[in-house]
Amino acid sequence: MSNEFHQPVDAAKVPRFAGHSTFMRLPVVETAKGLDIALVGIPWDGGTTNRAGARHGPREVRNQSSLMRRAHHVTGIQPFSVANVADVGDLTVNPIDLQDSLSSIEAGIRAIVEEGAIPLSVGGDHLITLPILRAVSQGRKLGLIHFDAHSDTNDRYFGDNLYTHGTPFRRAIEEGLLDPQRIVQIGIRGSIYETGEHDWAKEQGVRIIYMEEFVERGAQAVMEEARRIVGDQPTYVTFDIDSIDPSMAPGTGTPEIGGFTTREAQQMVRLLRDVAIVGADVVEVAPPFDVGNVTALAGATMLFELLCVVAGQVSARR
Repeated sequence: MSNEFHQPVDAAKVPRFAGHSTFMRLPVVETAKGLDIALVGIPWDGGTTNRAGARHGPREVRNQSSLMRRAHHVTGIQPFSVANVADVGDLTVNPIDLQDSLSSIEAGIRAIVEEGAIPLSVGGDHLITLPILRAVSQGRKLGLIHFDAHSDTNDRYFGDNLYTHGTPFRRAIEEGLLDPQRIVQIGIRGSIYETGEHDWAKEQGVRIIYMEEFVERGAQAVMEEARRIVGDQPTYVTFDIDSIDPSMAPGTGTPEIGGFTTREAQQMVRLLRDVAIVGADVVEVAPPFDVGNVTALAGATMLFELLCVVAGQVSARR
């Protein structure tokens, strides 16, 4: 372990319910300078079309992340020993101006990337991924592994509104941020607005793995295909908490029954170990709809799983 790396507060010395609430009980730093991985909150849900509340996600995920410990029990990765990680706080957002918030989020993530750190973000609704991709892409088309109940490739809502949490990946493809031939969406399910709603995405080359196919094939086979699709080129990972069944993650804006178990979700993220991850997020945790903080705990746990994968990759590159 490097003496220069930030370390979590020791729960054997300071109880988890005491002290400041930060991601993984790490120190809060003003910039990402010197970090390998920056944990960042994006408390904004201005793209939500139904139940708002994901703006409160980062705060509650921070609270529940106090339950994360120093080492992964399966992979053995000790993320805080092999990578320099810290909480860089929340990005500036404007709760009453969508475009201003998108610009602020992009600028905040760009500052992290320019310091050489990999951003692991906690939202916030799924529209936050669009400005993150604008900042992380750096003139190249990224691959995408997308865990979700919804494809989020719709065109517009309520007239000509192009920017909602149901449209980010259509906009990202149109803007040239993503290579649609290197996008895989896993866990898609539920009723849709009309037959053929996903046709545009499929026509672009997006691989949609519906929940029924996932159940039939299993996590191992699905993730083997996902890794083949994105290859060894830079890839972004986005995890919508509504990919998990609402019996295990009820605190989200658009719940869909029939989702992943938390155990299946953990297994899939662990299978990302060979993916060239340039950033990742956990989105749509909406604490006002949560029960016993179980959704925030799921979000914090998935954040830890992603952190361990990315930290392992950082360590391998040293």
